[in-house]
Amino acid sequence: MKINKLKYIFGIFPILFLFAACEEDGERVYLYGPEANQLLATASEIVLSQDNSAEILLSLTWDKNAVSLSDADLEVPDVLTTYIQISTTSDFSSNLIETAESNLSHSYTGAELNTIAKNLGLVADVASPVYFRISTRAGANMEPVFSNTVSVNITPFKIDMSLGFILDASKNDTGRTLASPESNGIYTGFMGATGWYNYYLKEGDGTIWGNTPVDGSEFYISNASDAWNFWFPGQSGCYYTTVNTVDKKWSALLLPTLAVSGDLTGEMTFDRANVKWTYAFTATGAGSKSIKLSTVGKLYDTATGTADASAKDTQVAFVQNGSKLSLAGTAGNISISIPEAGEMTLTLDLSNPNDWKCEVTKGSTTPVTVNPHLYLPGIDDGISGSWTFDNFLNLYDEDNLAYAGVVNVNSLWGYTFNTESGNWDEKYGIGEGDAYSGTLLYKGGNMPAPAAGEYLFDVSIKNLTYSLIAIGNEIYVAGLNDDWGFTPLPRTAVGVYAANVNIAGASPWGFQIHIDQTWSHKFGGSGAELVYLGANLTDDASLTPGVYLLTVDLIHGTLSFTK
Repeated sequence: MKINKLKYIFGIFPILFLFAACEEDGERVYLYGPEANQLLATASEIVLSQDNSAEILLSLTWDKNAVSLSDADLEVPDVLTTYIQISTTSDFSSNLIETAESNLSHSYTGAELNTIAKNLGLVADVASPVYFRISTRAGANMEPVFSNTVSVNITPFKIDMSLGFILDASKNDTGRTLASPESNGIYTGFMGATGWYNYYLKEGDGTIWGNTPVDGSEFYISNASDAWNFWFPGQSGCYYTTVNTVDKKWSALLLPTLAVSGDLTGEMTFDRANVKWTYAFTATGAGSKSIKLSTVGKLYDTATGTADASAKDTQVAFVQNGSKLSLAGTAGNISISIPEAGEMTLTLDLSNPNDWKCEVTKGSTTPVTVNPHLYLPGIDDGISGSWTFDNFLNLYDEDNLAYAGVVNVNSLWGYTFNTESGNWDEKYGIGEGDAYSGTLLYKGGNMPAPAAGEYLFDVSIKNLTYSLIAIGNEIYVAGLNDDWGFTPLPRTAVGVYAANVNIAGASPWGFQIHIDQTWSHKFGGSGAELVYLGANLTDDASLTPGVYLLTVDLIHGTLSFTK
């Protein structure tokens, strides 16, 4: 065998003798390196606090390491791996944290340093030395080379792991929490959620949890940077929520109703925005009463996914232990005090995960009812000849009082957004903007009319914003047969779009209707009913393979398949 140059390196560190058989000259090639890195730190004293948690407080930089061969004509293999090592001992013999690095620097926020301090066992509000160094290795079985050691005195603040903070889909704090009384990574509490509500959970150390980013992995959790948000099932209501960061799972137990029995008897009403159940009654006099609270819940977890048909019936009840309420399988007696005769309201307040309260207050309190529609009188007087409440948008986001829908517009004098059919006074008009986007003003002037045509309206009464998007001569379906390209559906009538589609079988993830090809303005839903930004449609699941006429009526919000 004739080998002129060494092609493979079998062992490295720190200077290895490499042998290659050569018939002619017995050539030997030597590998040199790696050398120790030079490590620099931007700070030597750091005091951490909640106020500087988001700030970059420490940066480490080090020089590039490399290996070389005695024969300059040979290509040097990329065999080095670099790690940052962190410890509370200068010889790194204990409390060692090690992270792999692919760059020549690493920056830490205050929150990240506080988490490191917690994991190293540092005492809150006490300055302690933390040691950093770079470890470079040239193979799993080789001894590493270490950089110089830098010492940083870090004063951590106490991390409260007894609360988990609910973040919205954009990872903004919502002000809601779940509780972990034992600070053991298991967070529980009640949440008032709309159908398909999205959220993340942030722990006190800054760790953010979401759904495992794999299709079909509902209720499995992950703290990876690419984790998806959690999402509730399609049923709006009261959910007892458990996020278990130990088992890497979460669950949602829906309380569809809540019955009160004992000295009071009836069905309570859920106030989703305030996470409270209420029951109005007339008291005949002051005194103590005994009641029970119970229902049959629907449990959604890793075994069921979000399918309503799979949700597990679960007995849910409340018991009283001293002044505290807790959950149980069988209802216990709960003592309430009625202040006097007259109209009263029994309230079960579940908003604080550490302190559920059941009490009676004077007066009859009824939760505010959110109107399911937003009406547009004047939007089609060029067609109908008058102002009517026949055209409306549908509620799709209760938290933001957001309404959407497609309307055939032909307005002569402008129009208004009215919150109740037949009520001309409760309305919103133009604040600032033009015919296509802007802000709203309560009881403002008429909205400017756009050019006649079909438009998708998206209106938030809470945020006082509106936008209109013109609908073209075709819309699109995506997801049928698991094909996520945009298949056009041409316009066949006012607001109606249709085309023949071949159904090979049920799409595993459902399908969507889009008014354009941006992925931003989709309709989902179920049971042939379209819902703006709703969950994927599954109406194809019951169809036998074949060719169907798919018809979408955007104005009336319906969809149908005809074989």
